[in-house]
Order: sequence, then structure tokens, then C-alpha cells
Amino acid sequence: MGPTPRRVGVLLAALALVACTSGAEAGGRRIVEVSGPMPELRGETLQGGRLEPGDYAGRVVVVNFWATWCGPCRREQPALSVVHAEQGPDGAFFVGVNFRDDDAAARAYLEEFDVAYPSLSDPSGAIAYRFGVPYLPATIVVDARGEMRFRAVGALDAATLRELIARVSG
Repeated sequence: MGPTPRRVGVLLAALALVACTSGAEAGGRRIVEVSGPMPELRGETLQGGRLEPGDYAGRVVVVNFWATWCGPCRREQPALSVVHAEQGPDGAFFVGVNFRDDDAAARAYLEEFDVAYPSLSDPSGAIAYRFGVPYLPATIVVDARGEMRFRAVGALDAATLRELIARVSG
């Protein structure tokens, strides 16, 4: 008798877990170089504004995928906010993407952490899929030409995020 669909699913899940955690750096994060154009981000933000591609065109972009139910996302958020504030209005453009979450809970999270950059809602996971996000938190750093350069999976600290931004800015 061959493998059942359930056993195949369990095996695939186990392989995915090994693939996501192998090669992880200290602190449970993994940073890899990526390539390709950044998928377009646009739409109503959780804060009530609107995000359009013209808002970030020609700038380094930091796209952070997060959820209210993600413990590492909560630990990472203060570092993201610090680096965002350091970048100022002419530095890297930050965008949050709330993954498969309740919009009301997401708005409360944004208020709790005083997040000053726009966040989009991704209830279906379609945005995360287009960016190749395997799990949360995940941060994609994009150069000013709109090319994805780094994908960091796992909570980033401020120093590492600063370094990734500097590497794509030069």
C-alpha cells in the first residue's frame, strides 16, 4: 500500500519546516539574497489612507509581513519603528503587510506599537505569496530600482535592518 494523502501532507510539512529552519542565523532568522521586481503594492491602508506605487517609486523599500498573533513580530516591531524613524522622509520607505489577520486586531496592534508607516491588509495571503514569504515575520528589502534584494525571515534587530538598507542603498 502506498502513502496516504495525510502521510504525504505530514511529510511535506516536515520538509518545509526543515527547509525554513536550516541555515538559520543566530536569533532564529534567515537572510537570503533574492532577485526580481518587487510586486506592486497599492490599496487602502489599515490606518485609513491609500498606498500607491508612486509613493515609493525610486526609493529603497522595506516591506515587513506581520500578524498580531505572531510573537516574533511583536518582538521585532520596536526595531522596525526605530529604523523607520531614523530614515526620515527621504530615506527608505516602509510598508507593513498584515498577514491573514483580523483588521480590527491589526489596527489595535498598529496603535499599540505606534507604527508610523502604512500597513496593508492581506487576508488571503496573496501579497505574501507574490513576495515568496514562507513564514512570519518576513522582511523584504528592495533597492531604488524596484528590485528585491534581500528576504529576511525571522525577527530582525535594528542593526541588521540598517545594514540591509545600507547594502541596497550604495
